[in-house]
Amino acid sequence: MNSELLQVIEQIGREKGIGKDVLIETLESALVSATRKKFGVSQPIEVKIDPKTGEIDIRTMKKVVEVVQNDQEEISLDEARRHDPTLQVDDAIGFPITFEGFGRIAAQTAKQVIVQRVKKVEQEIVYNEFKKREGTLVNGMVLRHEKGNYVIDLGRTEGVIPPREQAPRESYKRGDRLRALVLEVRMAEKGPQIVLSRSHPTLVARLFEMEVPEIYEGIIEIKNVVREAGDRTKIAVASKDSAVDPVGACVGMKGSRVQAVVRELRGEKIDIIPWVSDPKALIAKALSPAVVEKVAVDEDARTALVVVSDAQLSLAIGKKGQNVRLAAKLTGWKIDILSQSEYETERAKELGSEIEAAIARETRKEAEAAAAAAGEAGPDAAPGELPEETGQPPSEEIPAETAAAASEGSEK
Repeated sequence: MNSELLQVIEQIGREKGIGKDVLIETLESALVSATRKKFGVSQPIEVKIDPKTGEIDIRTMKKVVEVVQNDQEEISLDEARRHDPTLQVDDAIGFPITFEGFGRIAAQTAKQVIVQRVKKVEQEIVYNEFKKREGTLVNGMVLRHEKGNYVIDLGRTEGVIPPREQAPRESYKRGDRLRALVLEVRMAEKGPQIVLSRSHPTLVARLFEMEVPEIYEGIIEIKNVVREAGDRTKIAVASKDSAVDPVGACVGMKGSRVQAVVRELRGEKIDIIPWVSDPKALIAKALSPAVVEKVAVDEDARTALVVVSDAQLSLAIGKKGQNVRLAAKLTGWKIDILSQSEYETERAKELGSEIEAAIARETRKEAEAAAAAAGEAGPDAAPGELPEETGQPPSEEIPAETAAAASEGSEK
């Protein structure tokens, strides 16, 4: 029986991926429970299994004391020394229990303990394995669709794609195979819960790592990925080797590499942007596929004004603002877009406002100068004195006779 026991332990270890030492320890705990069931003992029990021979040693343990108060759990020093002269007070001595097999209840108890312990150890192994794989890709097969969640078979365990992590317009049926991102792994009462994602931007980054060796080797670095799952993704890449074109490497020969990623994402559009340090150039490239005419930036506010031709305006903004929204997320800048005609109109308005302001300033200066001159001339200026600013001669009083003669002459 002992050899059969070791064979069973080794077989379970291979099937569950659990170490032999752990299984032996589990079996020892199960035998402790079974022994209590069979013999009804309350004192401490110690079970040892020899990992080489499979021999089982079961003992009831008693504590060595000077005065015995509980003969079920204690033994006097004098009596203990009859068995082992080296024992001292507070030592423990074991008395063997003959192992002649267990009854049905005891055997069932042992089985339950073993099953529970093996299940717990197996859950811990699965949790530790997938916890290390957070942020990586896994392959799985769809088992079922329940309450909006896709349950995925991952081999040793199951994962779940909740509705919030599903890509719009993607649907699967039982038996479909897919790749998903391990988003989160947590331990619950029923075991490890593995949350998968098909909508997270990191999924695209990991797919490119699989398809582009230069990314996997670290020659090309993925700077940022932004995504609106099911529609469009923008990925910014930079090369650490001047001889390697980052965009060309990601696209591949005749687009083979990027097309492999697009197929995995069910036809989602992907814009690959070369990362540059100049914010103006980066913003212009991020608005691809639109062609940008001008870019002006405010570095303090991290805002940018982009001018495109009238024909490129709708392309630059994108459907429901998607293109400019993704470009803003990719670059980290707030982006406003104007068409060329709108830009010229705004410039004309600004120019007109500047001219009006300049005229107003000049008028104000002239008025201030005139007021200053009038203040210098004063109300007591002498008759016949020409005011300095106006240059007008002073008025003179005309005699009444002279005025009348002038009037008669004009009538004749």
